[in-house]
Amino acid sequence: MTIAPSKPFYLDAAPRLKMLLGEYPKTKPIRDGAIAPKLSALDIADIPVAQNGFKPLVRELAFDVAEVAIVTYLQALDHGRPYALLPFVMNGNFHHGSVLVNVASGVKAPNDLEGRKVGMRSYTQTTPTWVRGYLAEDYGVDLSKIEWVTFEDAHVAEYKEPAGVTRAAAGAKMQQMLLKGELAAAFIAQGVDDPRVAPLIADPTAEAKAWHAKHRAVPINHMIAVRSELLEERPDIVRELFDVLVQSRVSTGGSTIKDGIDLQPVGISRLRNALEIVLRYAYDQKLVSRRFSVDELFTPVTAALGE
Repeated sequence: MTIAPSKPFYLDAAPRLKMLLGEYPKTKPIRDGAIAPKLSALDIADIPVAQNGFKPLVRELAFDVAEVAIVTYLQALDHGRPYALLPFVMNGNFHHGSVLVNVASGVKAPNDLEGRKVGMRSYTQTTPTWVRGYLAEDYGVDLSKIEWVTFEDAHVAEYKEPAGVTRAAAGAKMQQMLLKGELAAAFIAQGVDDPRVAPLIADPTAEAKAWHAKHRAVPINHMIAVRSELLEERPDIVRELFDVLVQSRVSTGGSTIKDGIDLQPVGISRLRNALEIVLRYAYDQKLVSRRFSVDELFTPVTAALGE
């Protein structure tokens, strides 16, 4: 991979920053320019679904500021990409309802997945990372006894999948494989309206509430990352960008609250529990080469934001 050189234009009076930001109601004021920074100009990529920009982010360093999935970020950090996190959760949610099983497969409980094939878009996808962690820690599932069937490669090109991960045949469709029984289960967050499938966890809402009560954390999907050079050269710009993100969210109704739980927390003190968990899951599942600490994800400038 070719690493882009340092960007001296950060020292310009009002540098134009390349930004990856998904299209949501909470980001509309930024994308439309209704809420904008004064110290910089934002060149927001025409990529409404942020995950479609993750490969250029981590393979080409294509953005100065970017929404990024937490597992993609951790793998990028593990492979030396020059980004640090802002303590701002773009998307967070509980994922206990994301695993669907083929009813005819005989899978009735999490442990029944052992010895079976389970499909997912990518082994490195963030939602499956969280759920594999739940399965192992909360339900006693031996993850090494499951064959993980994937349909896409990792965003970080250098990453090599561990043993037990196989790629579906070219052109194969995960939902069709699940319905045909070629997969015993699959990660399909949007659900499938078909009597041949059912959720692995019968009452995901209750299980999610119990998980939250135990961990006092919200599983993180996407956060915001900034180039290290930008942080070093213009911390004032980074602070303002953080404020702009918060203002945009507040102007559109604030964080998503579900069952009294803030799914989009801000500030490292409110993220630490979730980050410690996903760092453990990522290492245990061989997504990263070592177990990072929470503080390695931030700098003194970014860690102070939102506190």
